[in-house]
Amino acid sequence: MNISITARHCDISDELRARAAAVLERLATLVTRPVDGTVVFDVSAGRATAEIRLTGRGGASVATGEEKDHRTALDRAEDKVRRQLEKGAQAKRGRGARDAV
Repeated sequence: MNISITARHCDISDELRARAAAVLERLATLVTRPVDGTVVFDVSAGRATAEIRLTGRGGASVATGEEKDHRTALDRAEDKVRRQLEKGAQAKRGRGARDAV
């Protein structure tokens, strides 16, 4: 999987970069054939934002977290993407049961 970590209008530490890469690796286990993972850190209106884009065979999941600091914003975005992926997995499992009737 290709991993890209970008900072716009701010500087981020190496520790935060490593944490973002670890988050992408964790989320990639929920995606069928992960292709690309991107985290973009930004600061706008005094708020730290983290946007996660995860692309796999089934499409892309995108979520943005906004908080006081980038670490917490990253955690919020991770939770949102995880919910999207789990919801998509449940829908796929339920689809076969509907078709069988």
